Amino acid sequence: MTLSQEVKPYNEEGSKKSQVSTMFNNIAPWYDFLNHFLSLGIDISWRKKTIQSLRDLQPQTILDVATGTGDLAIEAVRQLNPKKVIGIDISHEMLEVGRGKLAKKNLSPTIELISGDSENIGFPDNSFDAVTVAFGVRNFENLNKGLVEMHRVLRSGGKVAILEFSMPTLFPFKQLYNFYFRNFLPVIGRITSKDPKAYSYLYESVQAFPDGSRFIALLEKIGFHAVKSKQFTLGICTLYVATK
Repeated sequence: MTLSQEVKPYNEEGSKKSQVSTMFNNIAPWYDFLNHFLSLGIDISWRKKTIQSLRDLQPQTILDVATGTGDLAIEAVRQLNPKKVIGIDISHEMLEVGRGKLAKKNLSPTIELISGDSENIGFPDNSFDAVTVAFGVRNFENLNKGLVEMHRVLRSGGKVAILEFSMPTLFPFKQLYNFYFRNFLPVIGRITSKDPKAYSYLYESVQAFPDGSRFIALLEKIGFHAVKSKQFTLGICTLYVATK
Protein backbone atom coordinates (compact mmCIF):
# COMPACT_ATOMS: atom_id res chain seq x y z
CA MET A 1 0.00 0.00 0.00
CA THR A 2 1.38 3.40 -0.94
CA LEU A 3 1.16 6.19 1.58
CA SER A 4 -1.12 8.24 -0.65
CA GLN A 5 -3.71 5.42 -0.56
CA GLU A 6 -3.88 5.26 3.23
CA VAL A 7 -6.10 8.31 3.74
CA LYS A 8 -9.29 8.91 1.77
CA PRO A 9 -11.83 11.70 2.28
CA TYR A 10 -14.73 9.31 2.86
CA ASN A 11 -15.00 5.97 4.67
CA GLU A 12 -16.40 4.05 1.74
CA GLU A 13 -15.44 1.97 -1.26
CA GLY A 14 -13.95 3.68 -4.29
CA SER A 15 -10.61 5.08 -5.31
CA LYS A 16 -8.97 7.95 -3.50
CA LYS A 17 -8.92 9.86 -6.79
CA SER A 18 -12.69 9.69 -7.26
CA GLN A 19 -13.31 10.61 -3.63
CA VAL A 20 -10.96 13.61 -3.80
CA SER A 21 -12.74 14.78 -6.95
CA THR A 22 -16.13 14.46 -5.22
CA MET A 23 -14.89 16.28 -2.13
CA PHE A 24 -13.55 19.26 -4.06
CA ASN A 25 -16.66 19.42 -6.23
CA ASN A 26 -18.68 19.62 -2.99
CA ILE A 27 -16.66 22.42 -1.40
CA ALA A 28 -15.75 24.41 -4.54
CA PRO A 29 -18.10 27.38 -3.90
CA TRP A 30 -16.56 27.95 -0.45
CA TYR A 31 -12.98 26.86 -1.14
CA ASP A 32 -11.33 30.26 -1.64
CA PHE A 33 -13.12 31.84 1.32
CA LEU A 34 -12.20 28.98 3.64
CA ASN A 35 -8.58 28.97 2.49
CA HIS A 36 -8.15 32.61 3.38
CA PHE A 37 -10.34 32.54 6.50
CA LEU A 38 -8.89 29.43 8.11
CA SER A 39 -5.28 30.49 7.42
CA LEU A 40 -5.96 34.12 8.46
CA GLY A 41 -4.93 35.12 4.93
CA ILE A 42 -1.38 33.78 5.30
CA ASP A 43 -1.91 31.34 2.41
CA ILE A 44 -1.73 34.30 0.02
CA SER A 45 1.84 35.08 1.07
CA TRP A 46 2.79 31.40 0.81
CA ARG A 47 1.70 31.35 -2.82
CA LYS A 48 3.58 34.58 -3.54
CA LYS A 49 6.79 33.09 -2.15
CA THR A 50 6.27 29.91 -4.17
CA ILE A 51 6.18 31.88 -7.42
CA GLN A 52 9.07 34.10 -6.30
CA SER A 53 11.23 30.96 -6.16
CA LEU A 54 10.95 30.72 -9.97
CA ARG A 55 11.94 34.31 -10.76
CA ASP A 56 15.53 33.48 -11.68
CA LEU A 57 14.25 30.91 -14.21
CA GLN A 58 11.79 33.33 -15.86
CA PRO A 59 9.66 30.47 -17.21
CA GLN A 60 7.57 31.18 -20.29
CA THR A 61 5.45 28.03 -20.11
CA ILE A 62 4.11 26.82 -16.75
CA LEU A 63 1.98 23.84 -15.78
CA ASP A 64 0.05 24.25 -12.53
CA VAL A 65 -0.95 20.80 -11.29
CA ALA A 66 -4.01 20.41 -9.04
CA THR A 67 -4.71 24.04 -9.87
CA GLY A 68 -8.06 24.16 -8.08
CA THR A 69 -9.54 27.62 -8.60
CA GLY A 70 -6.33 28.88 -10.18
CA ASP A 71 -4.85 31.08 -7.43
CA LEU A 72 -1.26 29.93 -8.00
CA ALA A 73 -1.61 30.25 -11.78
CA ILE A 74 -2.91 33.80 -11.36
CA GLU A 75 0.00 34.65 -9.07
CA ALA A 76 2.43 33.21 -11.66
CA VAL A 77 1.10 35.57 -14.32
CA ARG A 78 1.21 38.53 -11.94
CA GLN A 79 4.85 38.00 -11.01
CA LEU A 80 6.46 36.29 -13.99
CA ASN A 81 4.45 37.42 -17.03
CA PRO A 82 4.82 34.07 -18.84
CA LYS A 83 3.47 33.40 -22.32
CA LYS A 84 1.20 30.58 -21.15
CA VAL A 85 0.04 28.94 -17.93
CA ILE A 86 -2.02 25.75 -18.07
CA GLY A 87 -3.77 24.58 -14.92
CA ILE A 88 -5.07 21.01 -14.59
CA ASP A 89 -7.40 19.54 -11.98
CA ILE A 90 -9.74 16.57 -11.57
CA SER A 91 -12.52 18.69 -10.01
CA HIS A 92 -14.70 20.29 -12.68
CA GLU A 93 -16.48 22.47 -10.11
CA MET A 94 -13.19 23.96 -8.89
CA LEU A 95 -12.20 24.66 -12.48
CA GLU A 96 -15.51 26.42 -13.13
CA VAL A 97 -14.94 28.72 -10.15
CA GLY A 98 -11.43 29.37 -11.45
CA ARG A 99 -12.63 30.21 -14.96
CA GLY A 100 -15.00 32.77 -13.48
CA LYS A 101 -12.06 34.42 -11.69
CA LEU A 102 -10.00 34.46 -14.88
CA ALA A 103 -12.80 36.10 -16.83
CA LYS A 104 -13.15 38.87 -14.24
CA LYS A 105 -9.39 39.51 -14.33
CA ASN A 106 -9.23 39.24 -18.15
CA LEU A 107 -6.62 36.48 -17.82
CA SER A 108 -8.37 33.81 -19.89
CA PRO A 109 -6.04 34.26 -22.91
CA THR A 110 -2.93 33.63 -20.78
CA ILE A 111 -4.23 31.02 -18.33
CA GLU A 112 -6.08 27.94 -19.51
CA LEU A 113 -7.78 25.69 -16.95
CA ILE A 114 -8.51 22.18 -18.15
CA SER A 115 -9.64 18.88 -16.69
CA GLY A 116 -6.60 16.71 -16.16
CA ASP A 117 -5.17 13.92 -14.05
CA SER A 118 -1.87 14.59 -12.26
CA GLU A 119 -0.92 10.92 -12.63
CA ASN A 120 -1.51 10.87 -16.39
CA ILE A 121 -0.66 14.35 -17.64
CA GLY A 122 -1.80 14.84 -21.23
CA PHE A 123 1.25 16.69 -22.54
CA PRO A 124 4.42 15.49 -24.28
CA ASP A 125 7.80 15.11 -22.60
CA ASN A 126 9.74 18.33 -21.95
CA SER A 127 6.71 20.59 -22.56
CA PHE A 128 7.10 23.13 -19.74
CA ASP A 129 9.73 25.43 -18.27
CA ALA A 130 8.22 25.09 -14.79
CA VAL A 131 5.69 22.94 -12.96
CA THR A 132 3.95 24.20 -9.82
CA VAL A 133 1.65 22.63 -7.22
CA ALA A 134 0.09 24.23 -4.15
CA PHE A 135 -1.44 21.91 -1.55
CA GLY A 136 -2.09 19.21 -4.11
CA VAL A 137 0.50 16.45 -3.98
CA ARG A 138 -0.79 14.93 -0.75
CA ASN A 139 -4.09 14.32 -2.56
CA PHE A 140 -2.47 12.20 -5.28
CA GLU A 141 -3.69 8.62 -5.29
CA ASN A 142 -0.18 7.50 -6.23
CA LEU A 143 2.30 10.13 -5.07
CA ASN A 144 5.29 8.62 -6.85
CA LYS A 145 3.46 8.34 -10.17
CA GLY A 146 2.30 11.95 -10.00
CA LEU A 147 5.82 13.21 -9.32
CA VAL A 148 7.23 11.08 -12.15
CA GLU A 149 4.70 12.64 -14.53
CA MET A 150 5.65 16.14 -13.41
CA HIS A 151 9.31 15.31 -14.03
CA ARG A 152 8.47 13.92 -17.48
CA VAL A 153 6.67 17.02 -18.80
CA LEU A 154 9.33 19.38 -17.43
CA ARG A 155 12.13 20.38 -19.77
CA SER A 156 15.76 19.76 -18.87
CA GLY A 157 16.89 22.59 -16.63
CA GLY A 158 13.32 23.43 -15.73
CA LYS A 159 12.12 23.69 -12.15
CA VAL A 160 9.33 22.30 -10.03
CA ALA A 161 7.94 24.30 -7.09
CA ILE A 162 5.79 22.31 -4.67
CA LEU A 163 4.02 23.97 -1.73
CA GLU A 164 2.54 21.53 0.77
CA PHE A 165 1.42 21.39 4.37
CA SER A 166 3.92 20.01 6.88
CA MET A 167 4.01 19.37 10.60
CA PRO A 168 5.40 22.06 12.95
CA THR A 169 7.88 20.79 15.54
CA LEU A 170 8.39 23.80 17.82
CA PHE A 171 6.84 23.58 21.30
CA PRO A 172 4.21 24.85 22.16
CA PHE A 173 3.23 25.95 18.64
CA LYS A 174 3.07 22.32 17.49
CA GLN A 175 0.52 21.46 20.19
CA LEU A 176 -1.62 24.57 19.58
CA TYR A 177 -1.54 24.03 15.82
CA ASN A 178 -2.52 20.37 16.10
CA PHE A 179 -5.45 21.26 18.37
CA TYR A 180 -6.66 23.92 15.90
CA PHE A 181 -6.15 21.68 12.89
CA ARG A 182 -7.76 18.59 14.43
CA ASN A 183 -10.68 20.19 16.29
CA PHE A 184 -11.52 23.77 15.30
CA LEU A 185 -10.82 23.71 11.56
CA PRO A 186 -13.06 20.70 10.71
CA VAL A 187 -15.99 22.23 12.60
CA ILE A 188 -15.74 25.54 10.72
CA GLY A 189 -15.28 23.70 7.43
CA ARG A 190 -18.29 21.46 8.14
CA ILE A 191 -20.58 24.38 8.98
CA THR A 192 -19.45 26.50 6.04
CA SER A 193 -18.92 24.02 3.22
CA LYS A 194 -21.64 21.53 4.25
CA ASP A 195 -19.20 18.66 3.65
CA PRO A 196 -18.67 16.88 7.00
CA LYS A 197 -15.49 15.10 5.93
CA ALA A 198 -13.54 17.58 3.83
CA TYR A 199 -11.63 19.34 6.59
CA SER A 200 -11.20 16.24 8.73
CA TYR A 201 -9.54 14.68 5.69
CA LEU A 202 -7.28 17.74 5.46
CA TYR A 203 -5.86 17.04 8.92
CA GLU A 204 -5.58 13.30 8.30
CA SER A 205 -3.86 13.70 4.93
CA VAL A 206 -1.30 16.14 6.34
CA GLN A 207 -0.52 13.69 9.14
CA ALA A 208 0.14 10.95 6.59
CA PHE A 209 2.19 13.00 4.11
CA PRO A 210 5.96 12.29 4.04
CA ASP A 211 7.15 15.86 4.57
CA GLY A 212 10.66 17.27 4.98
CA SER A 213 13.62 14.98 4.35
CA ARG A 214 11.40 12.08 3.27
CA PHE A 215 9.82 14.12 0.49
CA ILE A 216 13.21 15.50 -0.58
CA ALA A 217 14.52 11.93 -0.84
CA LEU A 218 11.53 10.99 -2.99
CA LEU A 219 12.15 13.89 -5.38
CA GLU A 220 15.83 12.93 -5.67
CA LYS A 221 14.99 9.28 -6.31
CA ILE A 222 12.74 10.30 -9.21
CA GLY A 223 15.57 12.28 -10.79
CA PHE A 224 15.28 15.85 -9.56
CA HIS A 225 18.44 17.52 -8.32
CA ALA A 226 19.43 20.67 -6.44
CA VAL A 227 16.41 20.12 -4.20
CA LYS A 228 15.86 22.88 -1.70
CA SER A 229 13.19 23.28 0.95
CA LYS A 230 12.01 26.19 3.04
CA GLN A 231 9.50 26.15 5.87
CA PHE A 232 6.92 28.92 6.25
CA THR A 233 5.11 30.10 9.38
CA LEU A 234 6.94 27.90 11.90
CA GLY A 235 6.59 24.83 9.73
CA ILE A 236 2.88 24.91 8.85
CA CYS A 237 3.86 24.40 5.25
CA THR A 238 7.03 23.78 3.26
CA LEU A 239 8.15 24.87 -0.19
CA TYR A 240 10.21 22.36 -2.17
CA VAL A 241 12.05 23.61 -5.28
CA ALA A 242 13.96 21.22 -7.52
CA THR A 243 15.55 21.15 -10.98
CA LYS A 244 15.32 18.55 -13.72
